[in-house]
Amino acid sequence: MLRTLFAALVLGAGPAWHDTVEIATGPGEKGPWRQNDSRYDYVDDATVAFGPGGGLLLAWVEQRSKDVWLRPATAQGRAGPPVNVSRSPATFSWLPRILVDPRRAGHVYLLWQEIIFSGGAHGGDILFARSRDGGKSFSPPLNLSRSRGGDGKGRLRRSIWSNGSLDLVAGNDGGLVAAWTEYDGALWIARSADAGAGFSMPRRIAGDDAQPARAPTLAAGPGATVWLAWTVGEDPAARIRVARSPDGGASFGALLLAGGAGRADAPSLAVDGEGKLHLAYALHAPGREPQVRYTALGAGGFAPARAVSPPGAANPMLVGDSRNGLVLAWENLGPSERPLSLGLAFSRDAGRSFSKPATVPGSGAPAGGSNGSQQGLLGRKLAIDGAGRVVLVNSSLVPGQGSRVWLMRGLAR
Repeated sequence: MLRTLFAALVLGAGPAWHDTVEIATGPGEKGPWRQNDSRYDYVDDATVAFGPGGGLLLAWVEQRSKDVWLRPATAQGRAGPPVNVSRSPATFSWLPRILVDPRRAGHVYLLWQEIIFSGGAHGGDILFARSRDGGKSFSPPLNLSRSRGGDGKGRLRRSIWSNGSLDLVAGNDGGLVAAWTEYDGALWIARSADAGAGFSMPRRIAGDDAQPARAPTLAAGPGATVWLAWTVGEDPAARIRVARSPDGGASFGALLLAGGAGRADAPSLAVDGEGKLHLAYALHAPGREPQVRYTALGAGGFAPARAVSPPGAANPMLVGDSRNGLVLAWENLGPSERPLSLGLAFSRDAGRSFSKPATVPGSGAPAGGSNGSQQGLLGRKLAIDGAGRVVLVNSSLVPGQGSRVWLMRGLAR
């Protein structure tokens, strides 16, 4: 089925995409930043995962309620009633991640950034909630970080950072691993051995004020292997750091490096059915538009990276189908590097080749607006299942007019 989908998208054999599906709409008010008293009223921060039974799970943020919401949908895109996951109307909730546990029926996890001010210069903590009924209800959120560090922020420079600097993975040994960075530079890991009922105290992995870690990404390998990648700010020649844990995140080995000839940013990891590690990242080379590049780990380290996107692309999202199929999506950037649409390419041979890059139909920003997230572009908008179905979500804001979250589904025939 995945091969047929590739053929349809690459060769144009028949319709390749369903019509887009509206998930949420809202006003378009984004006033000046006044911490949690800001006048924000728009929907944003869309993310998606395949849920139990072949359906979909969609999450987003409503800035008016300051909450993360989750909505189930059928494979055909018919959406059910939304569920308030964060339930924290006093503090903004931003940039969620959805994880469906492959080993525990009905277990769904959400991780997000909560803008809690605890005495530091920057507000932010990392919150987690779990569902054991397929997303119909969620436990009270757990605060995994409880720090003053401005957790969830990935600093590029003192005045520029990306929110949503966090990730979550289920290891093949049954454990959960959460990763995040803070404004002051530390990269933290917390682990759960009991399906999210509790987490370990956070452990610092890397990062400091001189080279602040940002944009962590996780992937599960065979057995208890967990891969972790990140980049750093304050460095125009930053490279991607990749570390392997052989014991479910309890320890990490020596660093592997990828990138070069510019600033490598926003890594995304995937592991294929043979256990091979794949990496995508955005390269910001001096005097050039950013471009998404791809590489894979071999016996001698990472292969030389090659460009997959056209120029003017950043913030890649890489997923696999658990066999040899890969899907790579990215943000197509417009003026001032605001995202205007999503681009996409496929590999059906474990990354040895990719299809010609194409703009995802229906992903474009409305006139006068830009696509989300408004708080940072480190979200996850892409998912694929074992049958080869590809789904993407997006959000957009037209200031003073309106906002929306919507779903795009690839056809397999």
